[in-house]
Amino acid sequence: MYEFIETMRLDTAKYAYPVDFMCEQLGVSRSGYYEWRTRPDSATATRRAHLRSAIEEVFAASDGTYGHRRVHAQLRRQGVSAGPELVRQLMRELGLVPCQPRPRRWGLTQSSSGTVPDLVGREFTADAPGEKLVGDITYIPTGEGWLYLATVIDCCTKEVIGYAMDDHYQTPLISRAIRNAARNRELRKNAIFHSDRGSNYMSDDYGRTLRDLRLRRSAGRTGICFDNAMAESFFGALKNERVSRVKYPTREAARRDVTAYIEFWYNRQRLHSAVGYRPPREVHAEFENLQIAA
Repeated sequence: MYEFIETMRLDTAKYAYPVDFMCEQLGVSRSGYYEWRTRPDSATATRRAHLRSAIEEVFAASDGTYGHRRVHAQLRRQGVSAGPELVRQLMRELGLVPCQPRPRRWGLTQSSSGTVPDLVGREFTADAPGEKLVGDITYIPTGEGWLYLATVIDCCTKEVIGYAMDDHYQTPLISRAIRNAARNRELRKNAIFHSDRGSNYMSDDYGRTLRDLRLRRSAGRTGICFDNAMAESFFGALKNERVSRVKYPTREAARRDVTAYIEFWYNRQRLHSAVGYRPPREVHAEFENLQIAA
């Protein structure tokens, strides 16, 4: 009852009904109401206030991209104890709604049949970094036209270990991305590189690039996006969390922004559900430390 009176903020200078009348209607005493008004906040109320503040900080640090699960995971990493349902409830009270994905547009891939096998079978995990990689191409609108982004992602750590951008999506673009990956991370001999059946990924030139790096080529079925879901998932996050919220006047502006997203947010800070809500770079560092200790 007192909570109801508080929400009304009864004050005879502001409201039509006096405190005496409302207390009578609610069956509470006037003295009890004023005693409650001056009572210190309860421990629960104080804790919820601190949680609200912490949640707002985490949400703001994510640039408004985290839902309640990632906010909850980040709070745990900071030593803040709170259940996921409480975090969800407080986020609703605060009106914190993460950015929502837009409908996906398809049509970039020019498919090619070929005889390349599917060595992944939708199993996008690996026991160690550099054993299994996935890649794909997407396009980013700018005031100068499309900017194309080719990526290489490690299935063990979920880190984008190689990428390249240009104003075309021909074979040299994807070759540059995989060579950047080989420069940035040690790739195991006969590691798998998985892609869709786009004509560039199926080309003889790209096959030679993979052979030079001692990688095995793998590809999903034509037109089945789920066969390369991990690469698609990264593009979904990139478009939802960054690209769809920004207008790029030039390709160079888009290139800088996408690079910052990958290097400083996605790889180093963003919590990835598939690796226990940890950043990919942290997962890679933990594996290296284990190798050193062994």
